[in-house]
Amino acid sequence: MKKALAFRVIKKNDQSQARLGEIHTRRGIIKTPVFMPVGTHGTVKAMRLDELDAMGADIILGNTYHLYLKPGAELIKKAGGLHSFINWKKPILTDSGGFQVFSLGRTAVDRQQPRDEANPSANNTRLAKVTEEGVHFQSHIDGSSHFMTPELSVAVQEALDTDIMMPFDECPALPATPEEIRASVERSIRWEERSLKAKKNPAQAMFAIVQGGLDISLRKECFERLWAVNSDEQFFEGYALGGLSVGEPIPEMYAMVSGCTAFMPADHPRYLMGVGTPEDLVTCIDLGIDMFDCVMPTRNARNGMLFTSFGHISIRQAQYTDDFGPIDALCSCYTCKNYSRAYLRHLHLSKEILSSILCTIHNLHYYLNLLGQIRKSLENDSFVEFKKNFFSSRS
Repeated sequence: MKKALAFRVIKKNDQSQARLGEIHTRRGIIKTPVFMPVGTHGTVKAMRLDELDAMGADIILGNTYHLYLKPGAELIKKAGGLHSFINWKKPILTDSGGFQVFSLGRTAVDRQQPRDEANPSANNTRLAKVTEEGVHFQSHIDGSSHFMTPELSVAVQEALDTDIMMPFDECPALPATPEEIRASVERSIRWEERSLKAKKNPAQAMFAIVQGGLDISLRKECFERLWAVNSDEQFFEGYALGGLSVGEPIPEMYAMVSGCTAFMPADHPRYLMGVGTPEDLVTCIDLGIDMFDCVMPTRNARNGMLFTSFGHISIRQAQYTDDFGPIDALCSCYTCKNYSRAYLRHLHLSKEILSSILCTIHNLHYYLNLLGQIRKSLENDSFVEFKKNFFSSRS
């Protein structure tokens, strides 16, 4: 079977694992390393997609769980697929919905039942009921009952007609015992194999998700068994690391990324799911990661936290009451060129919609520009110097 995408490493940094690359898809080229803005419900919150395009976003992320519940995969298919529905011409990656089935499901159940504080892991089984076939869960919207399987997750993503799909896997809640992590990895492998078998559209790529908690040997085993699933007719076209940035100490996350990129294939894209801060991105690019997504720039923008070349600031602080300078004097985004910190503080405290819009424009511009600077430094063989200057400028 012909591959749905082509990945090539253009240049590798001699002093680190960082690499400059390109992912070629049917809807365009994704320059890597890349940050993917998160469009959970078919929109990146507080942003027009033409603005994202103008900022240089090559790809956005959609959420299978949320789009399955509302407005529904059949409606989006009737509209011509997710690209047509939201008017986005470039590539889209969709996650499988597995994380949300577990995390949002627990949230709904926890509202109905008291938590067992003496045994935290007991709370993990309340919501989503896991069977070998799939997961029974309640919608966080209206409490309606649903049953998500690997096959249904793939069918929804095929109806959306996105460019990169993720297989359905299990996301164990923390804290978890080694036995629970092992059982979760075993189930994830079986579910990911079923996801790959269920995939029918050769124009859509599917990535595998390597799980294993903070056990590097278990993660390597997970990867090797997923690699063994590949055949001439069915194959994973990229490899993702899941289950990180979920509360573990940052140094442990970095150690796990470093350990995993050592065995992840160099000729496939490497995707670190749900990460993270600017510092995380720079560090993990240094460790060999190519793709990232995170709600942090958009969610933090709505909460008044803004990323800058010197660190981050909270615009609600009183020190910005009469500060008529831009968020970041080194930033060229629309917000920084036209509005002051004082005005943005006023908008945020007044709970004006424009606050979310202007702050989101800035934060996403910052993230996309940061990745652009990293790609340029890799092209110019100056990444190590870039990384040093980046961290020295953080306050």
